[in-house]
Amino acid sequence: MLRVGGTVACMACRNLVSPNMALRFRMPLQKLHPLSRAIHHRYNASANPPRPPHRSAARHFTSMSRLPMRPPKPPPRGHGGWRYQQHRNFWMLRLASRLLKLRYILLGSAVGGGYTAKKTYDEWKDMLPDMSEYNWVIPDFVWEMSEQIDLDKLTKMLPELEEIAKLLPEFPDFDKIGENFTFLKSILSTADAPGDPTVKSATETPVSSTPEASDKHFKKSSDKEKVDQLQEELLRTQMKYQRMLERLEKENKDLRKVVLQKDEKGIHQRKVKKSLIDMYSEVLDILSDFDSNYNTQDHLPRVVVVGDQSAGKTSVLEMIAQARIFPRGSGEMMTRSPVKVTLSEGPHHVAMFKDSSREFDLGKEEDLAALRHEIELRMRKSVKEGQTVSPETISLNVKGPGIQRMVLVDLPGVISTVTAGMASDTKETIFSISKNYMQNPNAIILCIQDGSVDAERSIVTDLVSQMDPQGKRTIFVLTKVDLAEKNLASPNRIQQIVEGKLFPMKALGYFAVVTGKGSAGESIDSIKDYEEDFFQNSRLLRDGMLKAHQVTTKNLSLAVSDCFWKMVRESVEQQADAFKASRFNLETEWKNNYPRLRELDRNELFEKAKNEILDEVISLSQVTPKHWEAILLKKLWERVSTHVIENIYLPAAQTMNSGTFNTTVDIKLKQWTDKQLPHKALEVAWETLQEEFARFMAEYKGKDQDDIFDKLKEAVKDESIKRHKWNERSMDSLRVIQHNALEDRSITDKPQWDAAIEFMEETLHARLKDTDCVINDMVGPDWKQRWLSWKNRSPEQHIRNETKNELERLLKLHEDHTAYLANDEVTTVRKNLEGRGVEVDPVLIKDTWHQLYRRHFLQKALQHCNLCRRGFYYYQRHFVDSELECNDVVLFWRIQRMLLITANTLRQQLTNTEVRRLEKNVKEVLEDFGEDTEKKAHLITGRRVQLAEDLKKVREIQEKLEVFIEALHKEK
Repeated sequence: MLRVGGTVACMACRNLVSPNMALRFRMPLQKLHPLSRAIHHRYNASANPPRPPHRSAARHFTSMSRLPMRPPKPPPRGHGGWRYQQHRNFWMLRLASRLLKLRYILLGSAVGGGYTAKKTYDEWKDMLPDMSEYNWVIPDFVWEMSEQIDLDKLTKMLPELEEIAKLLPEFPDFDKIGENFTFLKSILSTADAPGDPTVKSATETPVSSTPEASDKHFKKSSDKEKVDQLQEELLRTQMKYQRMLERLEKENKDLRKVVLQKDEKGIHQRKVKKSLIDMYSEVLDILSDFDSNYNTQDHLPRVVVVGDQSAGKTSVLEMIAQARIFPRGSGEMMTRSPVKVTLSEGPHHVAMFKDSSREFDLGKEEDLAALRHEIELRMRKSVKEGQTVSPETISLNVKGPGIQRMVLVDLPGVISTVTAGMASDTKETIFSISKNYMQNPNAIILCIQDGSVDAERSIVTDLVSQMDPQGKRTIFVLTKVDLAEKNLASPNRIQQIVEGKLFPMKALGYFAVVTGKGSAGESIDSIKDYEEDFFQNSRLLRDGMLKAHQVTTKNLSLAVSDCFWKMVRESVEQQADAFKASRFNLETEWKNNYPRLRELDRNELFEKAKNEILDEVISLSQVTPKHWEAILLKKLWERVSTHVIENIYLPAAQTMNSGTFNTTVDIKLKQWTDKQLPHKALEVAWETLQEEFARFMAEYKGKDQDDIFDKLKEAVKDESIKRHKWNERSMDSLRVIQHNALEDRSITDKPQWDAAIEFMEETLHARLKDTDCVINDMVGPDWKQRWLSWKNRSPEQHIRNETKNELERLLKLHEDHTAYLANDEVTTVRKNLEGRGVEVDPVLIKDTWHQLYRRHFLQKALQHCNLCRRGFYYYQRHFVDSELECNDVVLFWRIQRMLLITANTLRQQLTNTEVRRLEKNVKEVLEDFGEDTEKKAHLITGRRVQLAEDLKKVREIQEKLEVFIEALHKEK
């Protein structure tokens, strides 16, 4: 029995037994070999040294006491010599037994070690791959040439062959194999060099001198042909395995689609879990609208796609997204604003805008056309008037099975010349937009270069080299390689480009792609097939100018995705810490400046102001009818009084004839009612509604209202009034009501008569007062004002005063004079003034006469009004008395009654219809303002608002970043 590495080998039963196996599997000791049992007891004794007394130890000791081991009995006393001999014999027997045990131990060790070595060898042998299918790597002719190959060079190749062997358990590294064959070819080529020792003797003798040299030269040429054939076979094998990989990836893609579809079936039973890239895209969307004042810049990674105009940027992006989603044109600028495309994996190939719920099925051509049209409309809408490009970002999400997860930003193509139809600053604007995205130290720059044009015409390479001179975050992509190979006289120029030796810029990697034949109707699958066929038959790969991992957009998307996520993992936590510091600064400023106010952002403040404005509008319905009618009556008479006095009353009253008076009044009232009166009434009603609305808003402003809403309320009031139009159908009914009111001439009782006289007296007194003011302004201050106020008359006022005095003498002589002066009277007045040394113009005489006669007529009308106070009795019995013909009182009663009826009608329209319509207009204005972000930003301003906005966004960014980081760590 032998203990080897925790395993016991039993020589009797040829088994490997673990020391604790019997106890672990509850095996009785009787079933073990005796030697195994003994070693088992000895192993337990050595592995479990004695411990202090314990219950468990006591139980273990009891079980160990059952072992068949007997302690030697002490020898009896006496018989010392015999006992000594017996003890000596026993000692020799013990030594012999131990020597025999040592032999068994050695033998067991040898057998156990051999068995273990054999088992380990078999395991390693099973792990080695089958190398028979790779015998073609080293063909037979290489062994035939072994005598000519330098052994030192072959020895240098052994480490590379060892690396190949390490890679063989997986898929073979064809790039490594290709490099080894290139090295092998170089060895063969050096054999032709003059300094090669293997052919030194041959070079000293002409080739045609000996038949051996010609045979050797023929053999070398045939060997080179075999190497070329070997390389072609290598490429064919590589393409074969590439197709196998694509087939497996397609099957994997289909399986993942099935799994994702199964997951979507439970979308209503459980909360939808956002993917990593969706969470990251949300953070970028918030950051695009965040204007930081605390030096917290957006340094989160994204892939920035830049290139010259028509270099194929959009086509590369479409190949990565696996759909023709962008508008296209021949030679003209199509990308007019940055487009952020978030690529993620999903069961269906769909696209969706950030601010829209519509999904575009990218598998349907009509949805693709609608998506391209929508992108073009959004681009044109974002471009301001007079500009060609816009810095506003359009956010688009694209999902589909097998799509690499990343965030790309397609920028407008860099131009060298501003053409007709473009703004003069288009070139500078594009440079500014590109630099703004590329200056992010964590942005991955995908530099697109057109391979079909001369490299010297490139503009974007200089721009990229300025922003990333070390090339630590730049990936160079050469497009249209098919055209480049066809047009270039030296294909080595392509090799120089992809090796970074032609352009003055550095990059992490270089790729060569083909994005189709240039036809607008090509599908993604046809472009992929064309790209694969091109590189399969291209001499660029066959001659080793391009490596397999440097071609196709598929390899490009894998490389860009890996680089993107590597950059995200390296920088996202640092950005989260920066926003945490920014949040602390903002919260500190708020606590110091606004300790008693809640942190309400612009949207929350707008909702608060919206409720206040709606409350103010509702308060209009609480205005009493009496208040409405009083306001309307006053404003309506102020609006029409001048027309009534100047155009109706005075012309009719100055006729000095009752019949003519009534006829003139009826005609003028009819004309007025048909043309002007209804319009004037509605204007008055609308102005009254506006004034009351403004008054209520001003009253609410004084009731501890926040002055931050003043600008918004004023804008809502103006816009609501502008939109509100009075119901035009009410004008016809109002015209009929007013016409009927003015047609009525019957005053039924004495109070109505007295009210009409009072109304007439108030009106005439007001007009007389206005006339006196006009006359005083014409003639200047009187003697009292000149003495007390130290005022003097002007020369013109002196002339008017002399004219006034002369005309007043004329009125005293003829109190019943008509309203107009005759020409001879004008001449008489002028001559009288000239006699006193005053030169006066006839027009000035007539103008002065008009005001004097007006005052004289109003004074007489007031006197007549007093007489008519007792004339109701004669009016009621239709008595005709020259002194008591009160037709003017009846006129003012008709006007007054029309005003009362009109005010009542307008009040009903206001309370029943127009107030509700105004409230509806206010709600519509508030809804429109709520959807217009720029409008809200213009109307709700101030440091308090901006601070609350920044706090909200920084908190949201930080929280989303923390959730994203947690999900990122879980994915690791």
